Amino acid sequence: MLVVFILMLCAYIGANSYIFIRGLQTMSSFPTVFKWAFGIFYWLSALSILLLFALRNREKADVWGHVFFQYATGWLVFTLYMTMALLCFDFYRLFNRSFAHGFGITLLLTAGVLVYGYICYLNPVVRHLHIDIPKMPTDSTVTSLKVVAVSDIHLGLGTPKVRLQDYVARINAEHPDLVLISGDLVDHSIHPLREAHMDEELKQIKAPLGVYLAPGNHEYISGIDACVRYIRQTNVRLLRDSVATLPCGIQIVGRDDRSNRQRLAAGELMRLIDPRRPVIVLDHQPVELLQAQQAGADLLFCGHTHRGQVWPLTWFTDRLFERSYGYEQRGTMHLYVSSGLSLWGPPFRIGTRGELVVFHLSFRRP
Repeated sequence: MLVVFILMLCAYIGANSYIFIRGLQTMSSFPTVFKWAFGIFYWLSALSILLLFALRNREKADVWGHVFFQYATGWLVFTLYMTMALLCFDFYRLFNRSFAHGFGITLLLTAGVLVYGYICYLNPVVRHLHIDIPKMPTDSTVTSLKVVAVSDIHLGLGTPKVRLQDYVARINAEHPDLVLISGDLVDHSIHPLREAHMDEELKQIKAPLGVYLAPGNHEYISGIDACVRYIRQTNVRLLRDSVATLPCGIQIVGRDDRSNRQRLAAGELMRLIDPRRPVIVLDHQPVELLQAQQAGADLLFCGHTHRGQVWPLTWFTDRLFERSYGYEQRGTMHLYVSSGLSLWGPPFRIGTRGELVVFHLSFRRP
């Protein structure tokens, strides 16, 4: 991990140095004082991400903390798009030496893309899926169920209380029977949630059959014990390698995140279910898909990938995971990997969209 971090840091510093040098070249005719001002502003911005990590245990749930978090993490995406565009224009200059506006055009294009990405982040979409399950609940009068499923809310400085209020309103607007959260409810610290009293908003989620959560890797990053204690203050029921049977007989299986290396195997956990009744499995990371299918899951809902969140990182997640996004049917198991409702870090969605997934489940006799 240390080697990977060092390599990523070197790449980040190298990319920012490249952008900075090209910016200075563009300002060659400017007075020295402007160049100094540009340099100070630029490197304070570029290094703000390091300050953010250094102060992560002192973060405050106020508007300034949120703005600084978004600015520092947003600079990562700014660096990515500026570097890609500048490289393209510099390559073009090899064949057209008279072209001298690459930096200015790159800056405008990057700004436009980031504005677009921010608007997409503020406006998650609602996706509806109709799924037929050839099993009946114990209550034979229940022939359908409306389930809102979300993942990767990442509550904290990146997703503050005002965003959570919006998400809760969007969930409640669907009038679900049941709400499922597949991990990463918390970002990387429980402190901003406590300070902002986000439990008050979580208690406003309305679903007659309840709200269920399986932990994600960020619950472990935040401290799983602290997260467990905090979630107990809400109406969200945490499932860690456990099964909840609804009054109608539908079973919700919550797998612990693979951050827990002692988590139960899917087959071992599913011994607790009645295979004659519908089984919904929550597993944050889309791994061990075959095991879930063989163990008898009717619907498997995952998150974690964000589908890369911004292009071209989508290419990496599509190759890293067997299924990085979307719906697929494998035998009798229906699989959905969500791109997440909110996001990690940079406040942009470029080439992906945040989403609420609404499952319209129909039950019938086999």
